[in-house]
Amino acid sequence: MAKGQTYPAESQVYGDERTGATIRQVTNAPAIHHHPFFMIPAYDDAMQWTIFASTRTGKPQIFAEVRATGDLLQLTDRDDLGDWSIHPSHDGRYVYFTAGTGGWRINIQTLEEEQLVNFGDVALREKGMVAAAMGTTALSTDDRWWAIKYNIGNEACLSITDTQTGKSEIILRRDTIAHLQFCPDDPNLLFYAGPLTDRVWVINRDGTGNRRLYQRQPHEWITHETWIPGSRELAFVDWPHGVRCIQVDTGVERRVCSFNAWHAVSSPDGRLMVADTNFPDIGVHICDPRDGIGAPITLCFPGATNRGAHWAGPFPYANGPIEVYAPQHTHPHPSFSPDNRFILLTSDRTGYAQIYEVRVPV
Repeated sequence: MAKGQTYPAESQVYGDERTGATIRQVTNAPAIHHHPFFMIPAYDDAMQWTIFASTRTGKPQIFAEVRATGDLLQLTDRDDLGDWSIHPSHDGRYVYFTAGTGGWRINIQTLEEEQLVNFGDVALREKGMVAAAMGTTALSTDDRWWAIKYNIGNEACLSITDTQTGKSEIILRRDTIAHLQFCPDDPNLLFYAGPLTDRVWVINRDGTGNRRLYQRQPHEWITHETWIPGSRELAFVDWPHGVRCIQVDTGVERRVCSFNAWHAVSSPDGRLMVADTNFPDIGVHICDPRDGIGAPITLCFPGATNRGAHWAGPFPYANGPIEVYAPQHTHPHPSFSPDNRFILLTSDRTGYAQIYEVRVPV
């Protein structure tokens, strides 16, 4: 149970009892498994690997499913891994992650670990279970730029690291910075989530152009932003009323769908969107994010416990942050494969959080 160990394939295939969708359970050990957060790819572009985190050795470590054989390869053996920070490179060479107070990457073939940046006396995650507490990172689609958020005291800092030179610089300092994602059509543009009451922001990679893209109304619960490829539109969940989006260059806003999409993300080709649901959990749905209707088609029923009772009521953060119990490995967080043919999700339906891959029927 150490770095470099290979575990026999645990894969098993079955059909969803209600929809008939073909589902492959990737992991089966009695431990917590989860793939990267929903807006972060779990695969390299060539789909040599499926990257996920597992606690089967006692603490969270990075694993890769070798897709050619189904074997599971343990990539790390660390005490300080930020398991929600992991981001595979698109070229299949590395997995980027934070650990301790620095940013690292590991070569999947050689298992060589390299520290790209050490931030010093900082906190890479805030307290809690959601938003800035998760410590997600973002990698541009050309694998050149890596965005990491960290805190110095009460100040949140957004840094950009050049993965070729290792040079890192802070491009923004403000009160709160949470999830990040580079625009898939522009490596010089990224979104970041601001405070829970003022979420939707975009900024250029060099720190210019920092601006609020959407002004939240007092009654709204705006969350879970992600880009729609090919459109330069940033989608966001208007919980629980559906998904809307804004074109960053024109400011034109439109509706994407009107069902209770929870974590919603588009396919790499921009033709489909997938979302899990909650309160009520009516399964994972796919829809067309382009037609302004987004009529949902039920894909499968993951059966995850979806912990987080605060999602059942109105916006709970109007008077500031609150303590919530929402372990993220109990959420499906569906996301697409690079070839648009599969959706990866996590479910703790068996009592342990496992990774599942669902074939897209359209």
